[in-house]
Amino acid sequence: MTRKFAVGALALYVAAIVLANYLIVHGLPGATETQFHTYTLPTLFGLVCPAGTYMAAASFPLRDVVQRAGGRWLGVSAILLAAIVSYSVSSPTVAIASGGTFLISESLDFLIYTPLQKRYFVPAVIVSGIVSAVVDSLVFLQWAGIGYGNGELAGLIVAKLLVVTLVGGPIAYGLRRKLPSPGLQTA
Repeated sequence: MTRKFAVGALALYVAAIVLANYLIVHGLPGATETQFHTYTLPTLFGLVCPAGTYMAAASFPLRDVVQRAGGRWLGVSAILLAAIVSYSVSSPTVAIASGGTFLISESLDFLIYTPLQKRYFVPAVIVSGIVSAVVDSLVFLQWAGIGYGNGELAGLIVAKLLVVTLVGGPIAYGLRRKLPSPGLQTA
């Protein structure tokens, strides 16, 4: 069963990253084009966030499932694959910024999620997702050249925190028994 979860989570993780990058550059119905030729969506408190934010946030708990089911380096491989695919479906700048910031948040995940997940899977998913949401947001907007002008940073963080806590936490709770704690994987 763990192999099925690893393959499924890997596919969903790559797809979430690629779709996030695609939506930032191409938008979707209801999105607003910005001065940076990217798209935003509304979030809470009258804030806006890049159009791919919700998919990017969904990728954080997926990353943790990939690591738990398939090992750390499978997650790193997924980020590289997603960056390569994103390069052709979004823009080179967004793909490179996304790949770099996902690698940074993956490194944070190694420090936070990896040691906690053996005994505290659900809190590990939520805590690492919260830290990654903040750091990833700060770095991504700067590297992608999207700027902080219209409340994108606050909106980006708020939207990611919503997804991590309201979606990632319950999903991790549901999977906690299906994905047995593997000891610290060296894959």
